[in-house]
Amino acid sequence: MKTATIPSVRVEPDFRAEVEAVLADGETLSEFVEASVRAGVERRRVQGEFVARGLRSRDEARRTGAYVDADVVLDGLQRKLDAARVRLATKGK
Repeated sequence: MKTATIPSVRVEPDFRAEVEAVLADGETLSEFVEASVRAGVERRRVQGEFVARGLRSRDEARRTGAYVDADVVLDGLQRKLDAARVRLATKGK
């Protein structure tokens, strides 16, 4: 399969210098741009799936009338966070 190009982007010279300053050893500007675009695409794909799951969940809750109070969810998340912190604290000893 033939490769394709992504359109070039015009930026201020100062910004280009900032980008070049953060390149890893041996990394080219093209490699950095490709990796950044791939990461952006993945982030948007995941975000789209997250929104779709949320909308399906909302619709199911409306259909069934089965809702979970936000305080209940937050309490459960806080308990998980507290437990994880305890595990990390004891693991480091």
